[in-house]
Amino acid sequence: MAEREGRRIRAATRGSPLARWQAERVADLLRAVDPGIEVEFVVVATTGDLDRTTPIEQMGGQGVFVKEVQVAVLDGRADLAVHSAKDLPALTPDGLLLAAVPERGDPRDALVGCRFVDLPDGARVATGSIRRRAHLAHRRPDLHFEPLRGNIATRLARASDFDAIVVAQAALDRLGLVPDVVDPLDPGILLPQVAQGALAVECRSDDTATSTLLAGIEDPIARRTVDAERGFLAELGAGCDLPVAAHARVLDDGSVELTGALSSPDGSTLLLETRQGADPEALGRSVARHLLDERGGASLLGRP
Repeated sequence: MAEREGRRIRAATRGSPLARWQAERVADLLRAVDPGIEVEFVVVATTGDLDRTTPIEQMGGQGVFVKEVQVAVLDGRADLAVHSAKDLPALTPDGLLLAAVPERGDPRDALVGCRFVDLPDGARVATGSIRRRAHLAHRRPDLHFEPLRGNIATRLARASDFDAIVVAQAALDRLGLVPDVVDPLDPGILLPQVAQGALAVECRSDDTATSTLLAGIEDPIARRTVDAERGFLAELGAGCDLPVAAHARVLDDGSVELTGALSSPDGSTLLLETRQGADPEALGRSVARHLLDERGGASLLGRP
């Protein structure tokens, strides 16, 4: 590691408090690998940050929170990019490498303001996620959904306007936020978004020095779960503009168990499949193909 003594690394990130926490966490991990590293943050505003009112699916779905951050790496303004892994499109752009997935946080969603079992008939639940709406509506068709955008503080400030709002549990944990009433939802109630709770660090594919450095902060268990879930998404060819969900875990024998889901936007139809396998990406693609070819998923997505 001596040849990197005193090296300066430029890390591209969004500017929200959660994004900055994530970038700082990656910086801490890098300094643990090489104490001589200096990390400079390059703050980038994304399409999703600039437009806080349009529903995500109408803005193009996955990618609206990462494209500009990726460009900062591709054009040389930064050496690496730190993302919420759930925001990444299924396919990595040419010229970039998903070089590290550090330790993963809690993948679950959480209700704030009311426990799930206590939601009254016709409760008003706020979320900007079509996946969250579809899965909750499947369990509770009586619920009424309201749009909700903005960073985590903005959404929490509006929690009292509704019976409950839905946020990522990892966001609460990372920012040290503990609402009066918070109910982390079992994946059996609300299957998480692909790679939710995980961080993803990209660098240029030809930057061997940075990719080698980033290999030192990789968490192999987190990487296997994320690879399985992203394999599922890649085979579907879909982003968060469709109700797609997946949750993987590594079993004691090292194999991976993955549950994937496709649903109609209104939640009236929800297709689930759980499988196990040794190769995470192949497992993800297998679960997706089963849902598409054998369970009617292709028709659900409007494909022949």
